[in-house]
Amino acid sequence: MARTRTTKKLAQRIDLNYFKRPTPLKRAKFWLSLVLPLLALSWITWRGFSGDHRVYSSGRMSRAHAVLEKECAACHVQTASAFSAKAADSACLDCHDGPIHHAVSPSGGIRLACAECHTEHRGRVKLSAATDQACAKCHGNLKASHPDTRYASRIENLKGSHPEFAPLRPMAGLPPMDPGTIKLNHAIHMKPIRRGPNGDLVKLECGNCHHSTAAAPDLTYSDAKHRTAAVSYKDGEEHLPAPIEGLKPPKPVTGRELMAPVKFADACAGCHLLTFDKRFDEGVPHDKPEIVHAFLVKKFQQYISAYPAEVRVQRDPGRDLSGKPLPPQVRILTPAQWVAERTADAEELLWRKTCKQCHVLTTSQNSALAQVASANVRTSWMPHAKFDHDAHRGFSCVSCHLKTLTSTESSDILLPGIATCKACHAPGPGHADSRCSECHTYHDWSKRKEVTPKFTLPALRSGGQ
Repeated sequence: MARTRTTKKLAQRIDLNYFKRPTPLKRAKFWLSLVLPLLALSWITWRGFSGDHRVYSSGRMSRAHAVLEKECAACHVQTASAFSAKAADSACLDCHDGPIHHAVSPSGGIRLACAECHTEHRGRVKLSAATDQACAKCHGNLKASHPDTRYASRIENLKGSHPEFAPLRPMAGLPPMDPGTIKLNHAIHMKPIRRGPNGDLVKLECGNCHHSTAAAPDLTYSDAKHRTAAVSYKDGEEHLPAPIEGLKPPKPVTGRELMAPVKFADACAGCHLLTFDKRFDEGVPHDKPEIVHAFLVKKFQQYISAYPAEVRVQRDPGRDLSGKPLPPQVRILTPAQWVAERTADAEELLWRKTCKQCHVLTTSQNSALAQVASANVRTSWMPHAKFDHDAHRGFSCVSCHLKTLTSTESSDILLPGIATCKACHAPGPGHADSRCSECHTYHDWSKRKEVTPKFTLPALRSGGQ
């Protein structure tokens, strides 16, 4: 008789408790689920008892604070066996004094905490370089906190919302102008130019006249006599001070950040000779008119003492002017008269041509001496910003200061515009950094105070020192 195979009979052959039998995979899962949590708990407990709090840290510290990675209590306040989420301002000020930034409200009742802009635990980053987002919290809508602000009220980054630099913006409908009074035609000096009245043609480079404050000047077109001569004026008397409200940046690191004002003795004297009379090879000193006057009187007195016969003055036909009475053909002067006439002639040449070629001169009826207008050289054009020429030393000057090639007036401001900066400083790879902190100072370092050190280096605590 044939055997009947039904579904019920086949089902009875299946072991319904198969899932209860242990297998190698099940054993591995069991031990892993048991051992790993125990290991993790043991590791956390060990770290806690050893005093190493990096297990609780949000990330690595910046390079400047790397030594504090195991010292959470140095910056975070500990309450109820837990550390505060943000570092306390008092902890920051224990080590270094960063003068307070602008108050958030005009009344000064609200102040920014250090951690608002300087966020730690982001790895080995430069902590002083605040993010654009931190700056935009206020400057993205500055009128909300400062309704009466006179600065741009919406600046979020350099790329889009930053206005043109202040020195290059029109004021009251008038174009921007350099307040300096020294007359200089850059366009002529950027082309081959004759060195002195009868000199050879030379091609000037920007570095022949301009150099950073810490660098030695190029003396190719200098004059040793002018460089060693003492002058009665001080350099600071010719410079315009930066606005008082400008935040003072930290002390320069290299001294090559800004350009030094051009000095006549270093850059100009080799070409612009201050000669005053054919009897002398040397020129007058580059100094105030009263010093020049005393120099002329002394020189002519010494000369007439050596050549007394020249008090007999013969009229020069080449100097006869139509419409004016002619002096006698021959005149006999006293030494004092001769000195006075020669001094007056030399000063007329200097005030009318030589000095006036570069300086703004004014004369008055009460004095024969000219008055020289202050040079008004601006040493810092953007006191609310910082710039480092040393970091840009690989680029030619005209690549940024392109307007020097066509500038004919000293009133032209030859600063590069913001479009020039954006060509290199932009977000993304292949561009230089464009963060706000690259150019702006946010602490007024003139108000910095020295602090008393309070922290002991961890490595010295158990060193027996």
